Amino acid sequence: MQQKVVILGASLFAEEVADIVSEIEDYQLVGFVEGIDSKRCQQNLSGLPVMWINDVEQLDDSCRAVCAVGTTKRKKFIQQALSLGLRFTTIVHPTACVSRTALLGQGTIVSAGTVVAARTKIGHHVIINRGCLIGHHAEIGDYVTVSPGANIAGKVKIEQRSYIGMGAVILDGILVGASSVVGAGAVVTRDVPNCVQVVGVPAKVVKEINE
Repeated sequence: MQQKVVILGASLFAEEVADIVSEIEDYQLVGFVEGIDSKRCQQNLSGLPVMWINDVEQLDDSCRAVCAVGTTKRKKFIQQALSLGLRFTTIVHPTACVSRTALLGQGTIVSAGTVVAARTKIGHHVIINRGCLIGHHAEIGDYVTVSPGANIAGKVKIEQRSYIGMGAVILDGILVGASSVVGAGAVVTRDVPNCVQVVGVPAKVVKEINE
């Protein structure tokens, strides 16, 4: 029997996550969940219904969810869903290569063409987009977003709620602090503090971020 799944979010990225779910034989996507604009619930998305967040209590107890909100601010939406009794699953595209020794948290999404190496620990509700490389013994915290084509080397630690831009490179053993942003194409050669944005080659701090 297929596992029924709903997607939190009703944006364009939700349609991309829906495509990933459609590639997994064990899952059946049954709809989307909106939490900002109730007008979106008046029409279908990709041929499936969009329900309001407060109505998730009506879902079958066996239904599971993933969150397709690309920003790291998805935490509040996820916590709201949890408070209403919705439980989460982990989505891994069939073309992703994930080591058997890697650990993936609940609600995490691993997209097409991604490689997750040995002994890596990935937290809850992490989004790893298309074609990412995650090195051995890396640690990625809860609610992190890793954009397409990012290359994260071995023993890197990325703390919760950070955002790694498209095509960024993070060298071995680097620490990226919580709630920080690594810009697209940046090459990170030294540790990144909490709550800053870094860009360039090599990456440098360009501004502080107010959470």
